[in-house]
Amino acid sequence: MVVAAPAQAVPSVSPQAAADGLVDVRTAVPDAIIDMRYATTDNFTHVRLYPANARCLVHNSMASGLAAAGGQLRGKGLRLVFWDCYRPHSAQVKMWEVVPNAAWVAKPGNMATSHESGRSVDVTLAQRDGRRLDMGTGFDDFTAASHADAQGIGKAAQQNRATLRRAMESGGLSPYQGEWWHFDGPGSKTPRPHLRAPVN
Repeated sequence: MVVAAPAQAVPSVSPQAAADGLVDVRTAVPDAIIDMRYATTDNFTHVRLYPANARCLVHNSMASGLAAAGGQLRGKGLRLVFWDCYRPHSAQVKMWEVVPNAAWVAKPGNMATSHESGRSVDVTLAQRDGRRLDMGTGFDDFTAASHADAQGIGKAAQQNRATLRRAMESGGLSPYQGEWWHFDGPGSKTPRPHLRAPVN
């Protein structure tokens, strides 16, 4: 896990990422905690889908909204933790091979939407010191408890989900009912050509 210090200079993205309109999320949320799960084996595929030095890249249309969400949470002594951001098409194909169920994994196609276009993020909350908040489930928990308005989870988890949702919505980011951690930016559902940028 890499924790970005507020004053840390963020390296430039690759020329291809810049051409695709992608930015490092730390330029918008300088205190973000970056925990790219698909750059590790701690994910539902149990294999590393991204290089170990994968970065959280998002389309620049998400930057202002994420900055607003991060600012609101910062005022509450909280920080955003990013589990996934831009996702190359090749990774989406591998995910579908492991879980070919559209209820949990988007079926890859000829065009990019959501993560594949850099216009969606998977996030959770942490205290200022990095301790994660109770959200009721972990990441990619393929059960009904992952639904944004799931019943049967603890009161603290319900409140934490609501805090996250309000902050993200304050930045114009839309929650996804099926996964409490997933939020879409402007134009996330519009099909676009697949991006060619590396995730690092």
